[in-house]
Amino acid sequence: QVQLVESGGGLVQPGGSLRLSCAASGSFSIFVMGWYRQAPGKQREVVALIITGGDTNYADSVKGRFTISRDNAKNTVFLQMNSLKLEDTAVYYCYARPYSGSSGWGQGTQVTVSS
Repeated sequence: QVQLVESGGGLVQPGGSLRLSCAASGSFSIFVMGWYRQAPGKQREVVALIITGGDTNYADSVKGRFTISRDNAKNTVFLQMNSLKLEDTAVYYCYARPYSGSSGWGQGTQVTVSS
């Protein structure tokens, strides 16, 4: 199973920005990398996904504000979050699906948007 380590969460005011990073360990060739989030009392939801070729998919709620990118050589994925809103507050989880083998999840990083 691919192992993932996230970084970059924290506390930010509305309208601010944060950048999340996630690195996958092991000799995996990863097809899909992305980010999910889970707010208190809610189900985990997809935020953004990116495949090896660079195609991306975003949740409607973050389009135009968040940008996902990846470094295929380093098996690393990034999430640049701009114009953050109160409703973006959640635990953000990194996700990776290799071409072969089991998918993996990161441990989660807290993002809190508050004035």
